Order: sequence, then C-alpha cells, then structure tokens
Amino acid sequence: AQYGGDRFSTDLRLAAQLIKARLGVEAITIDLGGWDTHISQGPAITPNITRLSNGLATIRRDLGAEMKNTTVVVMSEFGRRVTENSVLGTDHGRGGVMFVMGQDGSEGHTIANWPGLANEHLVGPGDLPVTTNYRDVLRPVLTRHAPDADMAKVFPDHRPEAI
Repeated sequence: AQYGGDRFSTDLRLAAQLIKARLGVEAITIDLGGWDTHISQGPAITPNITRLSNGLATIRRDLGAEMKNTTVVVMSEFGRRVTENSVLGTDHGRGGVMFVMGQDGSEGHTIANWPGLANEHLVGPGDLPVTTNYRDVLRPVLTRHAPDADMAKVFPDHRPEAI
C-alpha cells in the first residue's frame, strides 16, 4: 500500500506491519494532532481531514483480510461547538464524533440520535448535545477483542446502554 509521507501515515504503516506480523499486539494508539482549531478553522482543518481519510483508506487496503480481526476507533477527547467564534474558528464543545472501522459485519452503520443543527437542538452557546456515551461505543469493541475483560473495572460507575 502507498502511504503518505507525514508522521500519521508512517505510524499507520508501522501499525499495519505489526498487525500483519501477527505478534499478538492487542492495541495500538496513533495520534493525529492539529484539530484544536480556535482560529481560521477552514484552512486548518481541511488538510487534517484529508490526512485522516487517506490514512484510514490506506490502512484498510493494506490490512486486507487482517481487517476481519482488527477494529480501528477514531475519537477525540472533546467536541467542537457548532457556532463559529469571532476569529473564524470553533471552541471546545460537548458533543463530538467517533468512527469505528472494521470488517466484523457491523460496518456501514450510523449510531446516533442525531438532533440536527437547528438552534432549538443545541445546548448552551452552540454546543451539540452528547447523545451517545463513548463507553457504549468502546464496550462492544473491547468485548470482541478482549472477551475476558471485566467491563465493570474497565468502565467503573458506568451503566451501559445498548447502541
């Protein structure tokens, strides 16, 4: 597979090599920074979206049949506000987005109670409401790849909800 020349692409290529070597790697984390777009969001975010999109497509192609045993989760530690700030960016917000990619038969679904972007559906000054708890997205991934894990210890004080 032909990966890009940036750090994110290199990390994805190395992750694919580890997975294909079947070394028993259970988890890999890769960071793609540059999403904190308080100023001039348009020009700042477009290259990151392209890097993320191209990188995910490339690792999926590269892993081929190994995707049946691999789940890729893309998430951020915070969301962004819907409303633009005074310097053409967006500030930290509540609701965000997660992507889960794999070939376990569950791909191709959107899991959300999407309220829309109308003002009456926003919380406070331009925040999307949190409609799905990230732990409810991660739980089935962990259950699939670590079936013996004690979810009460992994996610203490969390009451799981079906998604």
